[in-house]
Amino acid sequence: MPVDLHPQSSPNEPQQNAARTARAGDNAVLFAIAAAVALIHILTNSRYGFHRDELQFLSDARHMDWGFVAYPPFTAVVERIGMALFGLNMVGLRLFSVIAQAAAIFVTGLMARELGGSRFAQAVAALTTAFAPLAVFEGTEFQYTTFDYLWWVLIGYFVIRLLKSDNPRWWIAIGVTIGLGLETKYAIVFYIAGILTGLVFSRARRFLLTGWFWAGFAIALAIFLPNFIWLVHHDFISYQFLRHIHIRDVGEGRAEGFWRDQFHICANFAAVPLWIAGLIGFACSRRYRMLAFMAVVPVAIFWASKGRGYYTAGVYPALTAMGAVMAVNLLVKLPRWGRWTVKTAWFAAFAAVSCYVCAIVVPFASSGPLRDFALKNNGDLREEIGWDERVRTVVQIRDSLPPEQRAHLGVVTGNYGEYGAIDILGRAYGLPEPVGTTNSEWLRGYPTQPLTTLIVLGNRPEQVNELFTSCRLAGTNGNSEGVHNEESDDHPWIFVCGPPRMTWQQIWHDNRDFG
Repeated sequence: MPVDLHPQSSPNEPQQNAARTARAGDNAVLFAIAAAVALIHILTNSRYGFHRDELQFLSDARHMDWGFVAYPPFTAVVERIGMALFGLNMVGLRLFSVIAQAAAIFVTGLMARELGGSRFAQAVAALTTAFAPLAVFEGTEFQYTTFDYLWWVLIGYFVIRLLKSDNPRWWIAIGVTIGLGLETKYAIVFYIAGILTGLVFSRARRFLLTGWFWAGFAIALAIFLPNFIWLVHHDFISYQFLRHIHIRDVGEGRAEGFWRDQFHICANFAAVPLWIAGLIGFACSRRYRMLAFMAVVPVAIFWASKGRGYYTAGVYPALTAMGAVMAVNLLVKLPRWGRWTVKTAWFAAFAAVSCYVCAIVVPFASSGPLRDFALKNNGDLREEIGWDERVRTVVQIRDSLPPEQRAHLGVVTGNYGEYGAIDILGRAYGLPEPVGTTNSEWLRGYPTQPLTTLIVLGNRPEQVNELFTSCRLAGTNGNSEGVHNEESDDHPWIFVCGPPRMTWQQIWHDNRDFG
């Protein structure tokens, strides 16, 4: 029998080719949006200096463990890789955050596609996530919240794929992502509560009887297991930390304005109608109702427990994706002039809000009115100013001491920003590894060698005189920019002291702190 070397095309092949071409075009648009936002961050992420939180991550990355007092180990692992690749280059070290934010933007567009959205709907969903204030911030610094945000977005996407396809194998992807989330930030347990609630109270409960659900559950636990063992070994010290931080935040009013933050920080303000529509759309959909619970439950828990408003930002990309699809489907029913009017008005509002957000969050300028506006309105940017100068001041004080004092010199810090600055930036000047009792610094113990001269940072005069002998004020911590931040305003003093009044073990035991 002759073999047909040129078989006829399948009747469905033209449609399949067209679908692949359309999908490639959709991907190109989403990639362009994500790449443009990434480029903005890459071009501006070297304007100032490291944030105090970044200095803590860098320091912890030098002392790797299966857990840290303030957070699980994933962030430090990524930062350790970053230091190996880029050294202390800020743009390089922050590149992982930029990639994570770009991925969240791209995946939000994919969610809109899976929900039946056109290319325009996908672009709107991606843009609103790209310029949500919290999402913009996540690309400017290396923070554990950046990766936590990405895991929430990815889980939302995988759940949409699960519910759309009815393929229980998606529980493997969900389980892996939940496991990574547990290794990144413990707050994801509230999102897990939303997932489980949505499972029980929607038609998705049928997945509870499948082996794939339990396989995903087992994978998540297996990924989290090393950190869980670390927590057990350290008497769940991270729970003590989180409890302390929560009490502090409530006491200082940081948890106020929770509902305001849902509209102004977690999502772009111009996208509010979209995510509200998306929430209603999920709630009214028998197939996708699970996602409504995934949004409502963590928001309700954080509100009831007086959590900070930005903790819930990860639920909004999925809501916005559904809202964008619904809005575009409604637009096509309008006459052409109506569509043009609505699109023009919305994009004008969106552009205005996004420009305002970027002016506050992104360090576009290193001087001038735009820089002053950003520093005035963004406390996180102010915390990036002055660390190099503080380290150089410590170096100058050290170099002014006689040789016999420098021979047995130690540096004592009062908070994790100072510890990280001395530990990371001070290495270039030959400063010794600092002594601290904040967060995971406390777990590293106390000096075993005699230290007869101490440079003490981050403590008030009455504190240093209580802890150390023969203290004198040796310098102050301002900055040449004249920027007011925690270091310049709350504890600007730098002292030179003699040996401690008690043993290091007593100081180490009695002065443990969470910050």
